[in-house]
Amino acid sequence: MTRASVVAAAMFLAFPTFAAYAQEHAHPKGATDEFGTVHFATSCNPKVTARFDRAVALLHSFEFRESIRAFNDVLAADSTCAMAHWGIALSRWTNPMAAGNRSVTQLQQGKQSVDAATRLGGRATERERGYIRAVSQLYDDFERKDQHTRVVAYEHAMNDLVMRQPADTEAAIFYAISLAASASPTDKTYANQLKAGSILEPLWAKQPNHPGLAHYIIHTYDSPELADKARAAAQRYASIAPSAAHALHMPSHTFTRVGMWEQSVETNNRSKEVALTGGSIAEALHASDYAMYAYLQMGKESEAKAILDGLPALAARFDPNAVTGAAPGSAGVFALAAIPARWALERSAWAEAAALEPHASAFPYTEAMTYFARALGAAHTGDLAKAKSACDSLASIQQRLVATGEPYWAEQVAIQHLGAQAWLDLAEKREAEALTRMREAATREDATEKSAVTPGPLAPARELLGDMLMDLNRSAEATAEYRATLQKEPNRRHSLRRVGGARPND
Repeated sequence: MTRASVVAAAMFLAFPTFAAYAQEHAHPKGATDEFGTVHFATSCNPKVTARFDRAVALLHSFEFRESIRAFNDVLAADSTCAMAHWGIALSRWTNPMAAGNRSVTQLQQGKQSVDAATRLGGRATERERGYIRAVSQLYDDFERKDQHTRVVAYEHAMNDLVMRQPADTEAAIFYAISLAASASPTDKTYANQLKAGSILEPLWAKQPNHPGLAHYIIHTYDSPELADKARAAAQRYASIAPSAAHALHMPSHTFTRVGMWEQSVETNNRSKEVALTGGSIAEALHASDYAMYAYLQMGKESEAKAILDGLPALAARFDPNAVTGAAPGSAGVFALAAIPARWALERSAWAEAAALEPHASAFPYTEAMTYFARALGAAHTGDLAKAKSACDSLASIQQRLVATGEPYWAEQVAIQHLGAQAWLDLAEKREAEALTRMREAATREDATEKSAVTPGPLAPARELLGDMLMDLNRSAEATAEYRATLQKEPNRRHSLRRVGGARPND
């Protein structure tokens, strides 16, 4: 058994079932009992206190549509409440962990809320004006300033607020998630994440029913090296906010990181059910992608196929421009592209992969997944013209992402392009070039982190390198690459089987 498998097995034994845990640790009833317990002090009319607390609880679980409604409900009762506009502005930003650029419409709407909060700032306290100044950084001069610059400016402004208001635990909590959101995906010291965790964990010990604390701990430690630190939060969050679809989904980030597939399926299926009830189709699609990945790792193909077959019905109800839950429209588009690609690639169904059809969207990195799967499928089936065309499309998408200021996704597509071109090289008998490109893809993938939008790469580059070495009858080298894959992607079915001695298409 690999070290990763041992860790996963130990964690499996440590996790009680969700149902038992929810019954044993049910929290006190209150105004926000289904979304956790939050108190956010404001200078607004005292009669809106409970409504405001509920709105912030919804915000902490990334229930953005409902938090916007709740903050508007506050404004209906107190039109002078500047902090309600702050809450709407932060809700308009949506998921801070989403890597993609926000749309112009989204930014304009958020800026309008910032402006409204600023106009009412004279009625607010200095502490409240600090929150408003901070959120304004996310929208400041967005026509000219790139998104990363604005995200870092928000983090700095929240840090300034914490320094000036050390007793304000809500400021500390929002600062912590801003640290995680602004962390560089290439910083393998995890400095921001560890700092965020050092803020969140002591606060959670004092406020165990606070939804943001459990939620943000999971996001903060959503990497292979840190995932073990999120065990308690993953174990607890679903019972803190059982009415929030995202609270039901989030534990699967930790479960995926440690290869706990049964638990991932359970919590994502619950999340999907709640999301569909509330009309959050992007959230349902996001949970479906995580569940699909888990089912495929367990070899449960009939259950995975059921998710694939259910996509048309979800797609018919899906509006990528709607603000609903934690998953933005881009996450729904991502899932619609990722799920068919995973179905083909995880099963080594190369003809199916080659036959996948891309769908244009406002998020070209989602189209890239389809071209990546097509390229691998075509290279394996000998359709070299189709493989070349798919590689060309990947190169074009990567250039578009660079031009439009999407550096994270540009790098992810560059890695896919290297891997696809490597397999085309191998099909054309250029073995040295193939291995050089595949090794570069693996090195670059190791240097970055996956986005929260995905449970994992469609096909890890280092695993593909192992497959290539196996095809070249270099089994010892291949085994080393599979073992390295399992350190980053514990309990991946394909790599586990290869380490066990099975051939790639067994």
